[in-house]
Amino acid sequence: MPTYEYECTKCGVIFERFQSITDEPVKRCPDCRCKVKRLLGSGAGIIFKGKGFYGTDYRSADYKKRASEDKTKSTESAGSSSTDKPGGQDKKS
Repeated sequence: MPTYEYECTKCGVIFERFQSITDEPVKRCPDCRCKVKRLLGSGAGIIFKGKGFYGTDYRSADYKKRASEDKTKSTESAGSSSTDKPGGQDKKS
């Protein structure tokens, strides 16, 4: 749901309302009860959070399956090459 910004025509108070697109616009100021006008929105109604969106987000199920298998194989091969000694380093005597 979008956020709408309003300004009172008498006292100049600017306030916001989180409303559905189908809701009636606010007609009165919450402070002085005079008429208000709705201001033009300057921002988009979308907020991006997290890592973002990538072209690979919408790949086919077959592609995702193969990518998962490749990742599993690379993890297994990386695990077999590590050492069992503490610290992960080989010590030569």
